Amino acid sequence: MSTKAVHESEISKAAVVKGQVLMVATSCDKFSDGTPTGLWISELADPFYTFKSQGYDVTIASPKGGAVPIDPTSQGQEAMTPEAHRFVGDAEASQQLKSSVPLSSVKQASSYDCIYLPGGHGPVFDLAEDQTLARLLSEAFGAGKVVAAVCHGPAGLLSAKDPKSGKALVAGRKVTSFTTEEEKAVGKDGKVPYLLDARLAEAGAHFTRGPAWGVHVETDGGLVTGQNPASAAAVAEAALRVMAGSS
Repeated sequence: MSTKAVHESEISKAAVVKGQVLMVATSCDKFSDGTPTGLWISELADPFYTFKSQGYDVTIASPKGGAVPIDPTSQGQEAMTPEAHRFVGDAEASQQLKSSVPLSSVKQASSYDCIYLPGGHGPVFDLAEDQTLARLLSEAFGAGKVVAAVCHGPAGLLSAKDPKSGKALVAGRKVTSFTTEEEKAVGKDGKVPYLLDARLAEAGAHFTRGPAWGVHVETDGGLVTGQNPASAAAVAEAALRVMAGSS
């Protein structure tokens, strides 16, 4: 291919990019008792392809950078969605997960149209207390960008502040996440340091829940949250509607 053709191809690719999404995954690979945990793969893969299909570039970051740990349970046959299978077989996408960007290197929150936090149990340990993430989420929300999270991903919202009021970002807003009912069903209620739905309510959120394991999404202005793995694609779709100016 000629230099001119390569240049024209690069311009063509750039022209179809609608915006930028930052996905922030956990770096935590175990519970305090040593039981493996990490990212729930479908909660990243489903939105990854939803955003990509609408012309958004996706960057994957994590607190430590490098390889993101994957919860082995999420790779079981019953847990794997078609998009999760696609992601695992997608060399370019998988490489992003193996070489995630260190969160400390993300300087401009406003350069992303959406910051999305997938779950897995890891976020209740690291994302919940990550001050770099808290700053980025606050800056993004203040700049009118979308902040989205699913399942245990909303743990990452706990330290973020509303830049206007100084209160917790979730305070006074409708929010959902993995519920106590679902936590008990998977037998992890004794392993997590807190029950996320209760912690969000304590932070002032108007917590809502749908039926266990069903799709449930809350959109409150620029804040979009989903209850469980089944809600991941719907969270991305809701975020896209907000970015398009409709909800």
